[in-house]
Amino acid sequence: MKAVFFDLDGTLLDTLPDLHACVNVILRKYGYDEATLPEVRAAIGNGARKLLERLLPAEAPLGDALKEFRRVYTENSCELTRPYDGARECLSSLKERGVKTAVITNKPHEAAVKVLRKYFSADMFDFIAGDSGDFPIKPDPTLARYAALTLRVSPAETLFVGDGETDLLTAQNAGMRPLSALWGYRTREQLAPFGARDFVEHFAEILRYI
Repeated sequence: MKAVFFDLDGTLLDTLPDLHACVNVILRKYGYDEATLPEVRAAIGNGARKLLERLLPAEAPLGDALKEFRRVYTENSCELTRPYDGARECLSSLKERGVKTAVITNKPHEAAVKVLRKYFSADMFDFIAGDSGDFPIKPDPTLARYAALTLRVSPAETLFVGDGETDLLTAQNAGMRPLSALWGYRTREQLAPFGARDFVEHFAEILRYI
């Protein structure tokens, strides 16, 4: 493997507490009941629009709510978020080995860059891309393939690490090798029906897998 691509939410960072808090800001604003932590966890994985579609009632003004959520989350995306144990050490080891690293996430791009810059040094990643509107979101493979092209690595030489079915499908669609992280927001049992075969329970296992 010449490159390792990472998902962000539930893979590098535990962003669930901040997502939960910001979603509930929106729900309260429009007069709806707050969502529980498990409800938000289950809704994560397909970008901000899908997150709100899954949590707002059908009659809610989705477009306005989405704009407000993006604003609120970009301003408050780092308050409760924390890196997973071993993430920094794994990234440092990959860089020492000359392995290219990237983050491919459905999180709004500005919020993704902000939260990554807070918890990781700038030299940890060779490529960062969130949802900017320029590419289809995961599991569409276009952005992952573009990242590989930019970093001059073959998709076949790229490991895609993520905690969700969206990441698994992205890797499969892009011709990359998927590796499912079990410390995030999905279980082995939830991922297996999507074709997950290789799993890791700790960041150190990624290095042994490579």
